[in-house]
Amino acid sequence: MVKNWRINFVLILIFLAGGVIISRLFYLQIYQGDFYKAQARGQQNFLSETEGERGGVFFRGGEILALTKDTPYLFVSPEEIQEKEKTAAALALIINENENELLEKISVPDSLYEMVLKEMDDRLAEKVEEADLKGVYIGYKKKRYYPNEKTASQIIGFINEEGIGQYGLEEYYQDELSGETKTQKKEFNPWNFLSSLSEDDSLKGASLNLTLDYNIQFMAEKILEEGIKEFEAQGGEIVVMDPQNGEIIAMAQSPNFDPNNYENEDYAIFQNSAIQKLFEPGSIFKPITMSATLNEKLVTPETEFEDYKGYVQYGKYRVVNFSNKAWGKTTMTQILEKSINTGIIYVENLLGHAKFLEYAENYGFFNKTGVDLAGEVASENKELKKALQQKIEVTFANASFGQGINITPLQITTAFCAIANGGNLVKPHIVKEISVNGENEKIEAEILRSVITPETSLQVKKMMINVVENGFGHLGKIDGYYIAGKTGTSQVPWSSLEIDEQGYSDETWQSFIGFAPALDPKFVILVKLNSPQTKTSEYSAAPLFHDLAKYILDYWQIPPDYIEELDKTE
Repeated sequence: MVKNWRINFVLILIFLAGGVIISRLFYLQIYQGDFYKAQARGQQNFLSETEGERGGVFFRGGEILALTKDTPYLFVSPEEIQEKEKTAAALALIINENENELLEKISVPDSLYEMVLKEMDDRLAEKVEEADLKGVYIGYKKKRYYPNEKTASQIIGFINEEGIGQYGLEEYYQDELSGETKTQKKEFNPWNFLSSLSEDDSLKGASLNLTLDYNIQFMAEKILEEGIKEFEAQGGEIVVMDPQNGEIIAMAQSPNFDPNNYENEDYAIFQNSAIQKLFEPGSIFKPITMSATLNEKLVTPETEFEDYKGYVQYGKYRVVNFSNKAWGKTTMTQILEKSINTGIIYVENLLGHAKFLEYAENYGFFNKTGVDLAGEVASENKELKKALQQKIEVTFANASFGQGINITPLQITTAFCAIANGGNLVKPHIVKEISVNGENEKIEAEILRSVITPETSLQVKKMMINVVENGFGHLGKIDGYYIAGKTGTSQVPWSSLEIDEQGYSDETWQSFIGFAPALDPKFVILVKLNSPQTKTSEYSAAPLFHDLAKYILDYWQIPPDYIEELDKTE
């Protein structure tokens, strides 16, 4: 008796489960069958791909840089539409498309699936659904969306039609953002298609929380755009870094693009110039050379040098000071203040060419920084190494003040972080934290090596303060703060302009690099302009540095170094 009861109970459970399954199949196959058949029939041979939702990318304050959202699309099932002309006319009014072209799609014989709009906005999709036209359907697909459009576009990159990250963070963190992907080739079977819809075997991709500050990034791009317009430059970059931990606070570039609509852009605009394009830094390199010679205790900031000609002759080559000026007797500090080429050549000669190359390598100029962005490049600067072997003196004379040495904007910014932080080269990074399924992995600061001593660092800081207080960097000065800075104006070689000629053009790169507060730096800023219509960076890049540095000091509420006394005299 008990045994029969158990058997009956099991049979009842089986019948109940069967009833649920049958009702579900009825709902899918009969009640919603037209919809699913319409989606499936048009794909006689298709690649079924189940992938995790791509993770979001967020600025350090939580503002969205990239996310994945459901985007509606419009398709029709011609076989279901009986009143074809009426449907075409009604649909044309709603979506503002050509009625005759719609009628052609609706009239395709023996078709259950014809794409009308691959993408549409949510409001238009609502209007189509409200019209309730038989055989007209709204589907949804996952699409990458960049709500801030052009902001940080070269940093984020974009997703191509295959869902693969291109450039920037999207490419570098492709595996983490996309999650796991399962792909298999299947012959068309509508019920396989239906069953795949009900499976939830996808994994969500990781989300990236960045070191980028949205407000500083926005302001850096704004200041750069305004500067390019004012000085009629062809483009430029701004890099802002935390010198203590290598976090990239902002990385602005112009021109930029909208990653939501990248299809018609030239591929060159996708490149991040801060890491993918080389330039010759010019006189912003002078503190690097000076720091090496100070570190070897070959000079002090007070050591004197006499410039009585305003040039140094190397056979048929003459290396001159700006405006061919001879400065007479000066100190090492004044060499940086007045940006004296002959003075820094003297300093490099004291150091020695082999030692100069050793410091250049330690500062990271011959290798990639290792930043977590796709496509970074670096030059081995083989001409310098060749010049050492062949004892070509003029090559090192030029390199001492940043001409003839090829680096990226991020490399020089990272090098100045070492000067600012007491002598340590830190690895730059742009992702602060990776979040997967509620678990957070923090990216820790990485010190690569010590380049100069804290004593040397302090000496160079004070010398760079003098550049702003008394020298060509005066337009970078901010009341109440000690600012360390250096101007740089370098000639652009023909090769960088993609012209097959030896030597240099009349165009210039104009830059300013600095940090504040100088004796306890919270940020390092590089401003670089490409071919501005000003004579030197003193009047182009330096003012842009001032504006951005002032904004950050106010925004971060960094206390002043001193209080300006008001002049009470009349």
